[in-house]
This record gives sequence, C-alpha cells and structure tokens, in this order.
Amino acid sequence: MNKEIVSIIQKDHLYHLMLKGERADGRAFDEFRDISIQTDYIDKAEGSAKVELGNTKVIVGVKIMPGTPFPDTPDSGVIITSAELIPLASPEFESGPPRENAIEVARVTDRGIRESGAIDLKKLCVVEGEKVWMVFIDIHVLDDCGNLMNVSALGAIAALLTAKMPKERFGLGEDVPLPIRDIPVSITAVDIGGGILFDPTIEEENVAECKLTVIFNQEGAISGMQKSGNGSLTSDQLNNIVEISCKKAQEIRKKFLEI
Repeated sequence: MNKEIVSIIQKDHLYHLMLKGERADGRAFDEFRDISIQTDYIDKAEGSAKVELGNTKVIVGVKIMPGTPFPDTPDSGVIITSAELIPLASPEFESGPPRENAIEVARVTDRGIRESGAIDLKKLCVVEGEKVWMVFIDIHVLDDCGNLMNVSALGAIAALLTAKMPKERFGLGEDVPLPIRDIPVSITAVDIGGGILFDPTIEEENVAECKLTVIFNQEGAISGMQKSGNGSLTSDQLNNIVEISCKKAQEIRKKFLEI
C-alpha cells in the first residue's frame, strides 16, 4: 500500500481515538511511557548512559579531553554535542553525514545543557586562553519509537552526572567528577487535530501537525524551546503545554536521584 495512503489512514485512526480521549497504547494524553536509565554503560567513556523510554532506546557517551578554548570565551570549557541516527534504528534513517533530524536532536540537547548552565564551564578552564577541558557528548540512537528529543536529553544529562574529568591521564592531578550544577529536563508534546499528546510515539509524531519541546532547569525556568512541523499552536495550547511540561519535568527529574 502507498506510504501516503497508510499515513492518511493512520492519522484518521489516531485522530478519532483522540476525539474519544484515547491513545493507541492506552496512555492518558499527558502520560509518559516507562523510563529506564542505566549509567556507566560504556567502559572506555568518561561518562555514559543507556536510556529507554518505552521502546525508544538511546546510548550516550561522554568523552573529556584538554583542548583550546574558543576566542570569545577564553576562560570557559567547551561542549560539543553530536547525534548519530543509524539505519538499524529506523527505516527512515540513512547512512552518511548527519541529516536535518540528527542535527536538530544534537542542537536541542546541547541547548538544554548549555542554557541551563548544567555544567560549570568556568571550572573547566586549565590555563585561560590556552587550555580548557572539552566535553564531547555523543548520542547514538538504537531504536526510534518516538520522542528522540526527550530520550537523548535524558541520556546526555545521565551520562554527564556520572562523568569524571580524566586529569590523571593528562598529568593534571587526580580525576574528579564533572562540575554539574543543574539537571535540565526536556518535555515534548504534539498536536493532532487540536489534541495535545505528550511523549509521542513514532506513529503520533508522523501524523502530528506540529511538535513542541520545552526544556526546564531545576528552578522550573525555561532553558530552551524548539518547535517543528508546519502546524501552529494557539496561545492557550502553548500555555497548556508549558504548564503541564513543567510538572512533568519535575517528576522525571526525580529519576536522577536513583542514579
């Protein structure tokens, strides 16, 4: 059957479920799938985590090494985030250079960490203007069953929380934990025919008019926001998403107390 026809049928099915206050997997509109966080997943990384949100699975590795600071921030460390969407994770992914969706996942994850001040970058300075610690965050998607934004962000902060700066290896003293001072959490919702659904599955994402990701720091302030899709949101919908997302972020952040 033609892919476009399948999409229309699927959208019609999900839309009619939404009108009845239902979702295909039985969740409430604001209910997240089960979250599993496993840290220290990669032995050779300075920090790592495997995160599962329902059937969506992501591995994040953190590599830390000395490098040169950017000219405009000579006394601050550097964060570089990348995402790899391998073909085995989804029939929609292709091998080769990072495409738009991979770049978006990496940028939104990076923005949440950077804008929330999750890492104290000043403490990553070794010699101002000459040497700082560089933090590389590598996101590897194992299985895309929807909501890569939130899973990638969770994996990144989980890996950072357990990361250690390899000072001993580079003759700069004893290894110490990465200076983390905030735990940003991102929440994603989609609009399907006027109904707002949180933690969308891949099927819900494929038929949604638009998608909105909101990132909150520990204080409940917004650290970032990303909208995708051609649809638009009303002011009431936007306020509703932000209000519910803030509460959900607080709930999910508690997961990190178990690490």
